[in-house]
Amino acid sequence: MSSSSPHRPRIPVVVLAGFLGSGKTTLLNHLLLHRAGNRIGVIVNDFGAIEIDAMTVSGQVGSTVSLGGGCLCCAVDASELDAYLETLTRPSARLDVIVIEASGLAEPQELVRMILASDNPHILYGGLVEVVDAAEFEATRERHPEIGRHLAVADLVVLNKTDRAGDEECARVRRAVAETGSTAAIIPATYGRVDPALLFDPALRPDGEERARQLTFEDLYLEERAAEDRAGHGGHLHTAYQSVDFDSGVPMDPRRLMRFLDTRPKGLYRIKGYVDFGAGDPGNAYGVHAVGRFLRFTPRPWRRGEPKRTQLVLIGSGIDVPALREELESCRVTEDPAAGETRQDAAHERAMWGVLRYVQQPGDDDA
Repeated sequence: MSSSSPHRPRIPVVVLAGFLGSGKTTLLNHLLLHRAGNRIGVIVNDFGAIEIDAMTVSGQVGSTVSLGGGCLCCAVDASELDAYLETLTRPSARLDVIVIEASGLAEPQELVRMILASDNPHILYGGLVEVVDAAEFEATRERHPEIGRHLAVADLVVLNKTDRAGDEECARVRRAVAETGSTAAIIPATYGRVDPALLFDPALRPDGEERARQLTFEDLYLEERAAEDRAGHGGHLHTAYQSVDFDSGVPMDPRRLMRFLDTRPKGLYRIKGYVDFGAGDPGNAYGVHAVGRFLRFTPRPWRRGEPKRTQLVLIGSGIDVPALREELESCRVTEDPAAGETRQDAAHERAMWGVLRYVQQPGDDDA
């Protein structure tokens, strides 16, 4: 098991990639402005990339600056990444999410490899998000043919600037993404506006509970955002994704659930929640965290009086919600508990082997 304290949730680390002009920085600023109460740590290679008019942010590699609302920004090069992750995951930083802006640091897949190979017990891979300019995709591909490689390993593709690209052009980009072999969810966006719920959960501890509430990005940009709305640039966030809530008081069969997870459909981006494997491990609930191809189970003892249930949320784009729910229902144990135990302990243990492959042990390397 990980040495991370059970009282300290792991901090998801999201890699944000995209070539110059894709709108990656706009999306990053959007996340900082709509952070759902989270304190976000941002790792970039150039402070100038954070275009914040309401405050001056500048510095050199090796600097850290507070952005307000508990958010921090570090300017690093790739060799220092692990050291800064160590700094940002200290309890004193009180961060909920870390976003790494990949441009200029390293190839996105190299950053992902570094995160997965990190010895830091307080981080969790949060996904590789590739931002694409839908209107200039062909021109970008000519300048940067490696974009195909980036798309192939992305967990989420944000098809940005769709307001400047017609339906036919957007369809061409989607086909190009599919041709790379990518199974990523593809989300359309304008002005980099995506729902933060795609990337991270709302904070459990709202800013209003802080004794001395810091000035936040929301405060600083209130007037600017109101002006945007008046100019017609505002509006609702894109919600071009679906979510499935699954709740079962019947335990899940580990073999059936692993078959489902190992063959999860294209476009299914995140899975989160807790699983009850019943007789497979009666003493533990299994936290599940899946982003793209990444999967991790984290067992924890059932709390006294806690109902033993499976509760999952699945998020994706272009997914078949009724079919997913039906598949999950088919993963439930079908034995009649009233009929008594029908399998021996050894058989239950063997059934859990597939699950235990995704439980991190001390010294494990996720790469």
